[in-house]
Amino acid sequence: MGMSIPECLGQLDIRKGVVGLATGAGAIYLLYKAIKAGIKCQPPICTNSPICIARECPGPGERALPPEAPASEASSVGGPKGLAIERERHGRDSGELRRLLNSLECKQDEYAKSMILHSITRCVYLLEAEASACTVDDIRLVGCMLDDKDNSVKIQALNTLKAFSGIRKFRLKIQEHSIKVLELISTIWDSELHIAGLRLLNNLPLPDFVHPQLRRVMPSLMEILQCDYILAQVQAIRLLSYLAQKNDLLYDILNCQVHSNFLNLFQSTQPGSLLFEVLVFAERLSEGRNVPHYRAVKWHYNEQSLHEALFGDESRLADRLLALVIHPEEDVQIQACKVIVSLQCPQDLRPRPSCQPSSSFFNCGE
Repeated sequence: MGMSIPECLGQLDIRKGVVGLATGAGAIYLLYKAIKAGIKCQPPICTNSPICIARECPGPGERALPPEAPASEASSVGGPKGLAIERERHGRDSGELRRLLNSLECKQDEYAKSMILHSITRCVYLLEAEASACTVDDIRLVGCMLDDKDNSVKIQALNTLKAFSGIRKFRLKIQEHSIKVLELISTIWDSELHIAGLRLLNNLPLPDFVHPQLRRVMPSLMEILQCDYILAQVQAIRLLSYLAQKNDLLYDILNCQVHSNFLNLFQSTQPGSLLFEVLVFAERLSEGRNVPHYRAVKWHYNEQSLHEALFGDESRLADRLLALVIHPEEDVQIQACKVIVSLQCPQDLRPRPSCQPSSSFFNCGE
């Protein structure tokens, strides 16, 4: 060829550099093409399935807004764009809650109904204006789900009613389902259902027409209180504390049968949240049985009753209360002292300076 070896090597290095540059440029170009294609590609078409309320789904067969598009951009057909919560914040109705309620009316399987109810519950909590715009017919529709054969649907329906119960205008309508809720709690032994049902009842003022049903389910409420599931126990004791303030239900509560180890609920090893609620319950029972019109009647209690466990001659409640006075949590300490005071001195005698603590916690003034 007429070239020396060094010249050939130099020429080879130049060619390698050119090839390398071409290869690098090609790779960059391909990467650019891939990114550009990814940006331009359309999101999947929306369906009628339950969706996250934070994303906008304009409707069946339409395409959702690409993530990078500004929320203020208007669609060609005038539909709203952007986050459902953001639109409500600016006074615009996303229509999300209405679409979910409409889809609940359609024939759905148990899983779909459960997911739709879950999404409705979230909407009610997050989209206040849309929730307030709902009607009693919507409450009736959700209430019908309590008759579903699947427990998960019942639980989600209870959660949805609980969410709607925060809106004053729906409370009377939701109260109509109180008897059904009590029936579910007393006939189905499911902790999650108990929690959902009791949370709903604790968020409602229970009318007098529910009292006969409450008497019938009192043993079930007491069983839930004595189970080993803290969340259910707390909800049950809150309801019982509320009912203990009803004069016509006090005897039914006190005469309800309990387990022989009922006072274990007052052990210092129990969670503080449960201990506090149990002590509030005990204080309200003690105050209720000490009012003059209740003490004027000679009541008879069965040997395994709540009254005998707490206030009977063989009760060890005093020992448990004294141990709780030095509990690490201040709220528990204070509430234990309140119970001790209520046991030592009947309500009608407390204002009198002559009322002195007796040697027994239970028999002062009786």
